[in-house]
Amino acid sequence: MFWDLIQQSEIEEQKDKAVSLEQRVLYLEEELEKTKTLLLKTLHILEERSGKDIDGDGVVG
Repeated sequence: MFWDLIQQSEIEEQKDKAVSLEQRVLYLEEELEKTKTLLLKTLHILEERSGKDIDGDGVVG
């Protein structure tokens, strides 16, 4: 019986870790998307101000 309690505790701990990991992955994905958006905005402003096609897409700005 004591062994069953230990196993159940470990199962619950692993479940909590999985949920925590999923939450961290979601957070990191959201942060990556925000970073990409900011980088694109910055690139467009830099291209407009410099008048050069920095990212090689054939368009300035």
